[in-house]
Amino acid sequence: MMTFSLKIMMKEEIQTKGFVYRIIMRVVSGRFRGTRLEAVNGDKTRPTTDKVKEAMFSMLMPYLDGGDVLDLYAGTGGLSIEAVSRGMTHATLVDRQFQAIKVIQENIEKTHHADEFTILKSPAQQALLNFVVNSKKFDLIFLDPPYAKETIAADMSFMAENGLLNSGAIILAESNDEANLPNESDDFSIIQQKHYGITVVTIYQYEG
Repeated sequence: MMTFSLKIMMKEEIQTKGFVYRIIMRVVSGRFRGTRLEAVNGDKTRPTTDKVKEAMFSMLMPYLDGGDVLDLYAGTGGLSIEAVSRGMTHATLVDRQFQAIKVIQENIEKTHHADEFTILKSPAQQALLNFVVNSKKFDLIFLDPPYAKETIAADMSFMAENGLLNSGAIILAESNDEANLPNESDDFSIIQQKHYGITVVTIYQYEG
């Protein structure tokens, strides 16, 4: 497992006639506002559009008051960087793709605050096990797996059962409208849920 020690408002990845163009993103608000960051070539990541990202952070604003962030399917690292820029203390970004890790490393250098970020090159489930062993706890979690992978419910259950969430932790899940998302339970309440085309953004709060 590779460890490093980053964040973003981004434009959509543009695909034309079979070619995928590497586009430029920027941090939208906070300490890193205006910092230009790069996206990942190819179709291994699914960048969050500007419209959806703005809506996400509008919903999250009351909770961005310090604490540790976990971005379990980090891609470019855009969500975590924006969160730290807006007030969170530290972010851990996980991705299994080498190209994504390379781009995140490049973006970290552009923030000039590498000590506020940790990057793990690892499958998400392996990373969660590592956090259990090291008694890690998080306050804000981004779950944005590839649409083909319906892992959100399993990830949330694992984190609750293994003590990875601080009391009142917030989980933001991004999925498509066909995903099997968890309902409210003894462990989680749904604070907000909004639909943007086929994209569904759900914010949960941990009740443990």
